[in-house]
Amino acid sequence: MSAKAVSEQTGKELLYKHICSSAAVQNRFRCASVTAGTDWARLCQDHPWLLSESLVVKPDQLIKRRGKLGLVGVNLDLRGVQEWLKPRLLEETTVGKTKGILKNFVIEPFVPHKQDEEFYVCIYAAREGDYVLFHHEGGVDVGDVDSKAQKLLVGVDERLSEDTVKSRLLTHVTPGRKEVLASFITGLFNFYEDLYFTYLEINPLVVTQSGVFVLDMAAKIDATADYICKAKWGDLEFPPPFGREAYPEEAYIADLDSKSGASLKLTLLNPRGRIWTMVAGGGASVVYSDTICDLGGVDELANYGEYSGAPSEQQTYDYAKTILSLMTREKHPDGKVLIIGGSIANFTNVAATFKGIVRAIKDYQGPLTEHEVSIFVRRGGPNYQEGLRVMGEVGKTTGIPIHVFGTETHMTAIVGMALGHRPIPNQPPVAAHTANFLLSSGSSSTPVTSRTSSFSEPRAGSRGSPSKKAKPGLPPAKASSLFSKHTKSIVWGMQTRAVQGMLDFDYVCSREEPSVAALVYPFTGDHKQKFYWGHKEVLLPVYKNMGDAMKKHPEVDVLISFASLRSAFDSTMETMQYPQIHTIAIIAEGIPEAHTRKLIKRADERGITIIGPATVGGIKPGCFKIGNTGGMLDNILASKLYRPGSVAYVSRSGGMSNELNNIISRTTDGVYEGVAIGGDRYPGSTFMEHVLRYQDTPGVKMIVVLGEIGGTEEYKICQGIRKGRITKPVVCWCIGTCATLFSSEVQFGHAGACANQASETAVAKNQALKEAGAFVPKSFDVLGDLIKTVYEDLVAKGTIVPAEEVPPPTVPMDYSWARELGMIRKPASFMTSICDERGQELLYAGMPITEVFKEEMGLGGVLGLLWFQRRLPRYACQFIEMCLMVTADHGPAVSGAHNTIVCARAGKDLISSLTSGLLTIGDRFGGALDAAAKQFSKAFDSGLLPMEFVNKMKKEGRLIMGIGHRVKSINNPDMRVQILKDFVKQNFPATQLLDYALDVEKITTSKKPNLILNVDGFIGVAFVDLLRTCDVFTRDEADEFVEIGALNGIFVLGRSMGFIGHYLDQKRLKQGLYRHPWDDISYVLPEHMSM
Repeated sequence: MSAKAVSEQTGKELLYKHICSSAAVQNRFRCASVTAGTDWARLCQDHPWLLSESLVVKPDQLIKRRGKLGLVGVNLDLRGVQEWLKPRLLEETTVGKTKGILKNFVIEPFVPHKQDEEFYVCIYAAREGDYVLFHHEGGVDVGDVDSKAQKLLVGVDERLSEDTVKSRLLTHVTPGRKEVLASFITGLFNFYEDLYFTYLEINPLVVTQSGVFVLDMAAKIDATADYICKAKWGDLEFPPPFGREAYPEEAYIADLDSKSGASLKLTLLNPRGRIWTMVAGGGASVVYSDTICDLGGVDELANYGEYSGAPSEQQTYDYAKTILSLMTREKHPDGKVLIIGGSIANFTNVAATFKGIVRAIKDYQGPLTEHEVSIFVRRGGPNYQEGLRVMGEVGKTTGIPIHVFGTETHMTAIVGMALGHRPIPNQPPVAAHTANFLLSSGSSSTPVTSRTSSFSEPRAGSRGSPSKKAKPGLPPAKASSLFSKHTKSIVWGMQTRAVQGMLDFDYVCSREEPSVAALVYPFTGDHKQKFYWGHKEVLLPVYKNMGDAMKKHPEVDVLISFASLRSAFDSTMETMQYPQIHTIAIIAEGIPEAHTRKLIKRADERGITIIGPATVGGIKPGCFKIGNTGGMLDNILASKLYRPGSVAYVSRSGGMSNELNNIISRTTDGVYEGVAIGGDRYPGSTFMEHVLRYQDTPGVKMIVVLGEIGGTEEYKICQGIRKGRITKPVVCWCIGTCATLFSSEVQFGHAGACANQASETAVAKNQALKEAGAFVPKSFDVLGDLIKTVYEDLVAKGTIVPAEEVPPPTVPMDYSWARELGMIRKPASFMTSICDERGQELLYAGMPITEVFKEEMGLGGVLGLLWFQRRLPRYACQFIEMCLMVTADHGPAVSGAHNTIVCARAGKDLISSLTSGLLTIGDRFGGALDAAAKQFSKAFDSGLLPMEFVNKMKKEGRLIMGIGHRVKSINNPDMRVQILKDFVKQNFPATQLLDYALDVEKITTSKKPNLILNVDGFIGVAFVDLLRTCDVFTRDEADEFVEIGALNGIFVLGRSMGFIGHYLDQKRLKQGLYRHPWDDISYVLPEHMSM
């Protein structure tokens, strides 16, 4: 959703802070908010004017006409305000047909004034610009301002001047007030534009000798402009409409949505209802709500919501468990139903998203059974068969009634089944597998001739209809045909999957060349990207900037933009500089409306057709498809999109456009062309533009329009039919009929799906279309039946002559997708058992990273998971951390630190310097942990007495690893060893090997005081005791870790900290290149050389 209402207090605070006007705006920031929990003493402390001025109090909950409803207390002192609030605060009241609790009130200073000092001003956005309404009589009795007010359109990119305001709006205002009002209205309009408001109404606006007073205000803000206006807005709150509670679960889903590239929406309508929905797709979610209401379920409909845009398994799980949690809180005498529906997905992996839902169902198995929940599933799209199979299996294993259906079932048929209006089939038909486009062994490797037109379409060899020539002085006309079999495009963004889908579509359509000429991606240098053309590998160029791509590919006339919502505006404006571009598809959702309107204006000036924003694109079977439109090849083939039919459609929703592909292919000879114009309030192109193109295209014999609540574009189709401009049969249905049945306003999944007046409701538009002569079904449930009836009538008249079907060439399946479907297997190049980053959450040895922090496992615990694949006891984790601490550094003189310092002073980077130090670690420096552990373990395990072990090593001429120190001795003990020894003796279950090593130390120190058990030796033998006695490892596992060198890792990891410290120290001290002094080198040369 883009346009969101803000509270009156929020709107006024923004205005007071940011408006620039020479008019003296009074009572700035004198606004106090009151709720049931308000501390009045603190409130008066923060707002001392409450104690000294006359006051006004009113609810601040998006309620219209508060004055007429008696919800404004006027000219009261503070005690009077408190008395006025007593019978109203937290009380239920009715506004229209909506009931709600009054919770939030606002107190402001009372402004004494005369009736002729009240004015009305309103600014609201439209496709063509922003309208400013002004009436010289404001207040509660202003009446129908649309008919009475002066109205001024400020076009897109135009400025509003004070002179224009005076001459066009203030004609009935006395001269003494014109200057003040003109200055204020101009400043108000600039404020409205700068802070991306979409609606701003002040009634009344009071102008007295003291200045300007904003008494009552209502406002909406384009929430998608958050990334632009965050600094000015601050942390805005968008309250729910009056009559609907703000539930924490809604806020939780909204937070998930804000952190995701997918779309997640949830609105609770009736938490006690028995009908719950979990629908994929903004358009589909509205259709399911419509159907539930059509079948009498409006009072039991619990929620509205949708998930779309390929959410991850974890996101779908979080969304599903929220709904399951809500629906299993209160029992219903008739049990409950959950409708998991959706249209045919274009690019979402259905099986992947269903995994999250399945996890949630398993987690809530008990509550779902207890509340007698039945689940009905209908879905289509990539890998939907696997998704449905898994969903059916979970029903069998949990005992929960789960009924699953695919594309063979009409999208909303499961609603009738769930509500008992139609029988549940015992065995639904099994659809073809997603992999049915695999090459057969005998197929040709090159495209074969397939049907390129219906028999009713005139054969033409043209490359598509060019733009009509513009009349002198007018902008160039837009192309009547957007795509042909020769259309070439540039794709903005590294969307390799979408591009490969386009090339596969081109191949099955028997195009001679790929429809994608190049890609543009500013974040890499120019290079080539590999794709498949049937069997063959082809290289497509990728350019860093648009100019190079356009210059080298003059044949391109279509841009498909996958730019993000932040960069889509700039990249599209740049693209429209190039005269070769005739069509632009903008996929991104969430582009601010002000930016979209500027794009529309520029496109109209240059004769460019824009499809989108917030769309999947469009498709012309046999010719061209935009990005992910039409889904994967299995759906392309099932819906016969590889060759043209006779039916053209235009829809707002991308998901519903794919559903239309399915419906039209099952009821007619197929789709000629289909476009999803996008779900925003101001799509780049309109229904009427495309309907007129279809009217003028000979191959199109009938037109299908899937309209939507919000806006008035459908009325232009009515006018076109009445005036005879549209003569072909038009089947039209506007979704969103349920909105008129809801007691409070519901913003549906699409930004534009909201009726701001009665004429914008789906019910009103469907009635108008029917009266104009369009074919309008009773509901979406029977849309397919009506399309079939109209089509068969055209066939009977001979208008349509169905063509003979010719099978298309087959295309190999991508390896990655075949693996996803479980159809192939291949030995992995690597195996790992310690970490998995593929899911929603990082796993360390199977433990989610959130659990690692929740359990406060620390560095020792993480090391246990990653090195030993075990959750170690707390004392073991502490011991590991102590070892890392005591081995972190031992001064600059040791070889490793010395090397690091020399390397750092030679100007090398951190990694090079660290590596030079690490390479010195071995048996002589730091690498004695493993060797000591092995030597002592072997001696102890073989039964050698400590004296026998010492004598044996002396006899063999071998050093005992871990014994001896250059500085420390029995008389000057190493405190690091002492600290570790105290901890080990106090916490380890047993220390047999350590005790053995200490007995060896007694023997060696009796010979020489510095032959002590050093820190390497101590850690080595103590670690063996830890591995053997902590009850986590078998003896063989413990010995294996010693054998493979795990213990030396402790020293390497610990000492790396010190080496990095030495590197940073040298850089900080700005030490120069090191050269060893001559006097510290003994030059010993052979005699003959010295002579």
